[in-house]
Amino acid sequence: MHFPLARDGLRELLICTALLGGGAGVSAWAALAVSPWFWMAAVPPSALWLFTVAFFRDPQRSVPDGPGLFVSPADGRVTEVSRLENHEHIGGPALKISMFLSIFNVHVNRTACDGRVIRTEYQPGEFLDARAPECGIRNESNTIVIEPGGGLPGPVIVRQVAGMVARRIVCKVGAGDILRRGQRIGLIKFGSRTDLVVPAVEGLEAIVRVGDSVKGGSSVLMRLTKAAEHGIGPRQNREAERLAASPGA
Repeated sequence: MHFPLARDGLRELLICTALLGGGAGVSAWAALAVSPWFWMAAVPPSALWLFTVAFFRDPQRSVPDGPGLFVSPADGRVTEVSRLENHEHIGGPALKISMFLSIFNVHVNRTACDGRVIRTEYQPGEFLDARAPECGIRNESNTIVIEPGGGLPGPVIVRQVAGMVARRIVCKVGAGDILRRGQRIGLIKFGSRTDLVVPAVEGLEAIVRVGDSVKGGSSVLMRLTKAAEHGIGPRQNREAERLAASPGA
């Protein structure tokens, strides 16, 4: 049976295997040499090792095909669907969807659309609970600004936010990289939040609600009507790139 794991979790997996495997091994030896009751002592480290392996799972996903779609950049539960009057990276009104990732979710992040990475911005910060309203401003985060393709409005923002348990954000892309919808772009280790922010153009609608469970790369979060698709062209995206690249954006 094939069980794909995220390569960025290899260090943690090796450390966990060494420490927890050693504890389970000593317990097993004691169970054979001293008393069968020592088998009970092997259960906690074995369970923790299995949890760590499961946390870094990286399953294949079926990415939806078709124009005008934004897929989820993360697994988890939708905690916010809102319209913002102005977003600093968009330079105008925006539609924002946030997902909370518990320690039981897949933590590999994916891109919401085809496009080219304009830039990434790492911001150090605190480690508040990822469900707290102020965590998006105060917590450690990494912002990926994407110029979308396929006639989608841009720039598109994917933001990785560390949580109370997460202590490391991994970003695998940089300026100039070409992305395909659903492509892996990073990982947040042990509990976190991911935001998707898109310009609030006419005809763009969110098709998820707060409380919905979503899967990265396969669940559609937003879509454009066909009329809206025809109204978004290269000129609008060039303007979006200019706004995203301008100082203070």
